[in-house]
Amino acid sequence: MSTPTEDQQIIAEDLILLDADLGESKEAVIERLAGVLASAGRATETDALRDAALAREAQSATGLPGGIAIPHCRSEAVTSASLGFARLNPKVDFGAPDGPADLVFLIAAPAGAGSAHMKLLSSLARALVKPEFVTSLRNASSAAEIVTLVDGVINPAAKPASTTPAAAPVSTAKHSAAAVPAEATAPKHIVAVTACPTGIAHTYMAADSLVAAGERAGVTVHVETQGSSGSTPLDPSIIAGAEAVIFATDVGVKGRERFAGKPVISSGVKRAINEPDVMLTEALRAALNPDAARVGGTAVAAGSNESAGELGWGTRIRQILLTGVSYMIPFVAAGGLLIALGFLLGGYEIKDVAEGIVVNNSITSLPEGGIAAYLGAVLFQIGALSFSFLVPALAGYISYAIADRPGLAPGFTAGAVAVLVGAGFIGGLVGGLIAGFVALWISKWKIPTVLRGLMPVVIIPLFATLIVGAIMFLLLGKPLAAITSGLTDWLNGLSGSSVIILGIILGLMMCFDLGGPVNKAAYAFATAGLSVTDTASLRIMAAVMAAGMVPPLAMALASTVRARLFTEAERENGKAAWFLGAAFISEGAIPFAAADPFRVIPSMMAGGAVTGAMIMAFDVTLSAPHGGIFVFFAIGNILWFILSLAAGTIVSAFLVVSAKQFVKSKNAPSDAELDPALATV
Repeated sequence: MSTPTEDQQIIAEDLILLDADLGESKEAVIERLAGVLASAGRATETDALRDAALAREAQSATGLPGGIAIPHCRSEAVTSASLGFARLNPKVDFGAPDGPADLVFLIAAPAGAGSAHMKLLSSLARALVKPEFVTSLRNASSAAEIVTLVDGVINPAAKPASTTPAAAPVSTAKHSAAAVPAEATAPKHIVAVTACPTGIAHTYMAADSLVAAGERAGVTVHVETQGSSGSTPLDPSIIAGAEAVIFATDVGVKGRERFAGKPVISSGVKRAINEPDVMLTEALRAALNPDAARVGGTAVAAGSNESAGELGWGTRIRQILLTGVSYMIPFVAAGGLLIALGFLLGGYEIKDVAEGIVVNNSITSLPEGGIAAYLGAVLFQIGALSFSFLVPALAGYISYAIADRPGLAPGFTAGAVAVLVGAGFIGGLVGGLIAGFVALWISKWKIPTVLRGLMPVVIIPLFATLIVGAIMFLLLGKPLAAITSGLTDWLNGLSGSSVIILGIILGLMMCFDLGGPVNKAAYAFATAGLSVTDTASLRIMAAVMAAGMVPPLAMALASTVRARLFTEAERENGKAAWFLGAAFISEGAIPFAAADPFRVIPSMMAGGAVTGAMIMAFDVTLSAPHGGIFVFFAIGNILWFILSLAAGTIVSAFLVVSAKQFVKSKNAPSDAELDPALATV
């Protein structure tokens, strides 16, 4: 067995099989190629490499149109970034839409592969969309010729022509550019993001396919590839001027908020390779459709001084914390709504007896109070159990955002310890950060090659859990618990003007960015402290939800009573905003804020502040974290809830109408965009 060197070629003759029968299934082909790489010293063991490639295959098939397959993975078992190649006879099905593959590349990268190796591997993937390169692979007469061909596309110095834009893949020729709607043929541009789980192959092939489709249609396509060989974020000015956005991804889009308000077409990454012209056509049509799906959130301003390259630590920490919050919210929403339904059926006192009823009774042995009490107890207990995962989920996914999957176990453990010692939400935040950075630090340890495969599943979780658990128990648990207890006592002690000021602050935050980081921070503050036995937390929850309902309801009201001030598309959005606001979906106001932020957002914030202050002043409570007016049964002092909501809605609607009538804005629609038929309304 040869030993790989640091500068070893990615492909060599001993990694190539020509016109070979490797079995009848893709699993057999992958296993044989993994064995070839292991025999050449490119991997420590066949089984680990095979399993990693098959795990990636299970996420989405790697077969591509034109008889190509590119199974790929990153694995601790890989010692040197490598390509195994087989020209099959007979062909084997890898899940491509047009049939089995005869050209198979197994792309294997070490778990910690550097950006230089990733760029070489992605260069091969991009070359596979070039018909002439694929034809050359089929016609090659020897392994040496295959090595020369591949080296020519992954090494620009060896073949300068490889730096030219990729041609369209053979399979996309059937998608005619004539499919683009005639009204969309004027010069314009589209932005796109492509990403796959490993970020080696599909990411870059999809990007080149979309660019080529744009060239055929006379449309400029700017693509941000979020892959392993690095990513340069699109310039904010390019995003701002785009007609629409295409998300061709199998993983979450990094920096999704940058595209907020843009019409969006979303799919898995392979569709952009198989049907780039169709996706481009759909994006252009979405740009002309006021009812098209749009990216939620609040866009990053074009004038932001944030680096277009590496994110600053402030931004990075914010994204990490928001990742934890976003994964925590489903536990909160499900648990809170179930608890509220338990109150509806079993009464408020069910909280004191639910556990005993569930343990000691059944549907055939009902407790005092009958079926309603029993079902109420069951719903309450299910909700309470869901709620118990709140802090562990928060800490676990904060850690996950830092260290990926190896950070999950130490993060969840840190959250569980925080609950046990009484550190609560604050303990979960701190514990999750510690767990993530400890796991990340351990992942950089230099260890023997034979142990690399154990790093993500044993070594990192074991030592990170041990370290963060010890830190939480021995050093931080009691201080964080004291802070949490002090904050709870302070909130419960608020009265008079103090509690009204808190309501104003929460209302302003909920209406500032309509689902963005500030909005989520206020919502997380409310939900993390929500407890049915804590009146202060119930008042905070009521203020947050009521204020969050104001923006869509206010824009619905404004676009109804002064319709001539809004475009036809905005008036249609206003009709939908009635329901969105009633259901506590603040994002219903985003289309209005995106089109005219300087007049809409301040107006929304003013109304939110009024509602938040009134909710606090009149002791309104809410024991459900979501649902809007539809969880009326969980609202205490519901009359004042409705009056507070109505007051804020009217204030915001009045202010936005006044601003549109008397304050000019460069973002406002022109008279030509407004419906002349409504000029007398």
